[in-house]
Amino acid sequence: MIKEFNNIYNSIESEIDKCILNFEQNGQNFVVGNRNTIKIFELATTTINIKSFKRPNYINKIIYRFFRKSKAQRSFEFASRLVAMQIGTPAPIAYYESIGFMGLKDSFYVSEHLENVVEFREVVQNMFFEDRENLICKFTHFCYELHEKGIEFLDHSPGNTLIRKHSDASYSFFLVDLNRMKFHQKIDFETRMKNLSHLTPQKEMIAIMSKQYAQLINEKESLVFETLWKMTESFQYKFHRKKRLKKKLKFWKK
Repeated sequence: MIKEFNNIYNSIESEIDKCILNFEQNGQNFVVGNRNTIKIFELATTTINIKSFKRPNYINKIIYRFFRKSKAQRSFEFASRLVAMQIGTPAPIAYYESIGFMGLKDSFYVSEHLENVVEFREVVQNMFFEDRENLICKFTHFCYELHEKGIEFLDHSPGNTLIRKHSDASYSFFLVDLNRMKFHQKIDFETRMKNLSHLTPQKEMIAIMSKQYAQLINEKESLVFETLWKMTESFQYKFHRKKRLKKKLKFWKK
């Protein structure tokens, strides 16, 4: 088993080794998907979150072993980089890789488990979410901070940002599902708008975000709104077309 640890957590390394070894039998299910499984483990001093990635197919086993970093390794390294750049994400603890004769078998990403958070998706879906408009503005400022620091989060969907409200009514934001990111010296306007276009299909939310983002970059609100809304419509069309095609494929496979 190959592994790399955040030195801050060396004291609990042996505990985490046991969690990885007994992943199938122990832990509390947090997310069980078709591709990946996330479990929560209560340790003596902290609560951790372990993501087990789906075993790669024959070709990807070789690719992830010799030509490209695994999703677990990328998640760990990108999270470490975000922390260094003072961008919120659950603290990265370690990643593990099990290597077989043909290449990568199993891989795991270990991070801090965050309590008292909600997904940005809840803000999108609930029109009556408390302090909704202000929260959308704060979230837009968070996205602007990412862009200013050259961070292009390729999976910037509403389920991949967690929000925590503090006692003083301020908010903190945390990125999750980190294995697809790019880091640039500078991000241009078109890339910024494209990055925001996956977050909501709601025109009224786009209007709020556009107004806030335009102020932050000192640009015309109309230009930001028209560009972002056009890209949002394009993304939504492609997204729903892909879903319809998947349904048809499932039907014909039966």
